[in-house]
Amino acid sequence: MEVLELARWQFGITTVYHFLMVPLTIGLSLLVAGMQTAWVRTGNERYYKMTKFWGKLLLINFAMGVVTGIVQEFQFGMAWSAYSRFVGDVFGAPLAMEGIVAFFVESTFLGLWIFGWDKLPKKVHLACAWAFSLATMASAYFILAANSWMQHPVGIEMHEGRPRLTSIWAVLTNNTTLAAFPHTIAGAFAVAGAFLVGIAAWHLHRRSEEERVWRSSLKLGTWVGVVAFSALAISGDLQGKLMFEQQPMKMAAAEALCHTEQPASFSVFAVGDVTRPDCENVKSITVPALLSFLAHNDFSSEVKGIQDLVPMYQEKYGEFYPVDERLGELSGKPIDYVPALPVTYWGFRLMIGFGAISAGLGVFMLWLTRRNRTPTGWWFPALGLAGIATPFLANSAGWIFTEMGRQPFVVVPNPSGVDGVWMFTAQAVSQATPGEILTSLIALTSVYTVLAVVEVYLIRKYVRGGIPGVLPQKTDDGALAFAY
Repeated sequence: MEVLELARWQFGITTVYHFLMVPLTIGLSLLVAGMQTAWVRTGNERYYKMTKFWGKLLLINFAMGVVTGIVQEFQFGMAWSAYSRFVGDVFGAPLAMEGIVAFFVESTFLGLWIFGWDKLPKKVHLACAWAFSLATMASAYFILAANSWMQHPVGIEMHEGRPRLTSIWAVLTNNTTLAAFPHTIAGAFAVAGAFLVGIAAWHLHRRSEEERVWRSSLKLGTWVGVVAFSALAISGDLQGKLMFEQQPMKMAAAEALCHTEQPASFSVFAVGDVTRPDCENVKSITVPALLSFLAHNDFSSEVKGIQDLVPMYQEKYGEFYPVDERLGELSGKPIDYVPALPVTYWGFRLMIGFGAISAGLGVFMLWLTRRNRTPTGWWFPALGLAGIATPFLANSAGWIFTEMGRQPFVVVPNPSGVDGVWMFTAQAVSQATPGEILTSLIALTSVYTVLAVVEVYLIRKYVRGGIPGVLPQKTDDGALAFAY
């Protein structure tokens, strides 16, 4: 196997695994802060118990997210050193802001929240929870700003063949970032909502003594999930319109749209071989003119197909890779501007489908538990627990589509920006041997597998332990020993 292929597998495996932790941390941190706010304002013991239980699961997930996330930035130097040299002047600013402004604040206030239950005034302790939650969102914003620059380079000038940052404000207010951030945060809330619903349903089925805690958690998770899915639809529509302007090939690949259409139909489902860019023998169930509306807010607009886009890309960015031994077997070969169509086409539909299933399951669970009812069948907790996976799968499918849909570019050219600001993925890898990359791939995958076992074990332990497993010991008279 070539270095490029191994490096892409390594980055894909570690990044997708890490992003399983990220949305749960973001969404759950804000929900836990809300639970604690409700307790401080009302003094209701139910909200205190919810804060302690869901807060414990948040801490486990956050710790695993930190451990798995550290590798991500190191990978730029390990397997993608040419890429690091190319984007380093731009990436340094948002990544430094993420580390200093966001992550340090996040870690500091999380520590105060963990150890301050019996030491800080109640409102100061609550402020720590909110500071940690908001810093988590800020951290996500800076990372998305860096990622969005790769999708749509802005705020730079070319100097000696490399982009040089001229405006950090342009990078932070990139329209791609402004669209990606609400979409990502909504996805995080969808994950956290399903997490609450699934675990609460399992405890309700067990007839736990803390029934009020689990019913409140289930209702909160359901409404959060439904609102999140609505926000995902709105923000996703905005992203689609930007994709049409900035990355037309990704738009065409998402639909397996091989030939230009006006108006263009939206493909709901395709039968046939979508791997071929000529779309022979592919039959689709379509919604007439919907793709035109999604692309340009107009039911009659034209959407370019793959067959017409390829010559346009070849004219702008070249037909062949440079003759360079560092490119391996791709040196001097024709550039394939068409992403992996099965990945982009089905990834786009899995993202939407799993998101819709998650929201639908949440509403169904709310209906099942109306008027304090609890179904007695085994299917009820099984359905709730299975529902936890759906927004995770939607998030993963969405990110795989976003990143693989821009291939063969690692830095996508801005069609209206500075000329020459792009980089092919084949040019971005380090000068390493296949054996070196394969060794790190095996090592990191093995470590992440061990961490997955640890994560599942700890989450399972505290979920099964329920409320008693996270509360302080009771006093002699049987009352809860509150932190304040």
